[in-house]
Amino acid sequence: MGRNEILIKIEELIEAPLGSLTEHSVMANLAGWDSMAILGFINLMDEEFGLSPDPKAVVACRTIGDLADLAGGSLKD
Repeated sequence: MGRNEILIKIEELIEAPLGSLTEHSVMANLAGWDSMAILGFINLMDEEFGLSPDPKAVVACRTIGDLADLAGGSLKD
């Protein structure tokens, strides 16, 4: 899964229109980014990458790109 797929998964997760997010989208500005979305993202990371990011690290992310960075070397473009 690449960074673009992460964007799509997050759009699905927060029910944002397809193609509406970029890596520079600020999490605090997204209406659907709430505690349930954070849990959904953590679950996505577990299912797709076998990673268990620290919830505090997810909450600390400022942008979508920061979230994608949590997958680190697991991402393929």
